[in-house]
Amino acid sequence: MMTEKEKMIAGEPYFANGKELFTERQDAKELVFEFNNLPPKEIKPRNEIIKKLFGKTEKGFYIEPPFRCDYGYNIFIGKNFYSNYNCTILDCAEVRIGDNVMFAPNVSIFTAGHPIHFEKRNTGIEYAFPVTIGNNVWIGGNVVINPGITIGDNTVIGSGSVVTKDIPDNVIAVGNPCKVIREITEEDKLYYFKKMKL
Repeated sequence: MMTEKEKMIAGEPYFANGKELFTERQDAKELVFEFNNLPPKEIKPRNEIIKKLFGKTEKGFYIEPPFRCDYGYNIFIGKNFYSNYNCTILDCAEVRIGDNVMFAPNVSIFTAGHPIHFEKRNTGIEYAFPVTIGNNVWIGGNVVINPGITIGDNTVIGSGSVVTKDIPDNVIAVGNPCKVIREITEEDKLYYFKKMKL
């Protein structure tokens, strides 16, 4: 018989309030509290906490406090990851982030969800599906990424977007719900903002 944690990881319906998962969330909160309350100059100790908390880190990451997550061990980041203030990752399922990824402030990644019908939702049952973000991705401010989403390589998600469907490689996507507005082209190399040339 599967434990609630095993169900959570497998994408099966599960109950989050058992002893094992509750204890793991509390342990993560202790590390997150320590991370968020270190003095600004204590960069190395903050990075050591993230290495302990996350499932995998690579060289060159920087996470601005405050940061929040559920478990930490389901978060895997690639090289040169940067997250601005107020990132929240509900990592009940795996969150895999590629190399050279940037988050603007207030990015939220939700792998967890609840049934639509209130009777089932009121039982406390939950589900979780993985989120995958490719390489060279920029996620704008106040973006929400919902469970089960994949965002392709080299893509930009515009500020304020709510990502409810997969987004392919090499595009700019924006909106609520988030939709592709155009492909990224070689001409984009010429500009840094709108039609302002580098």
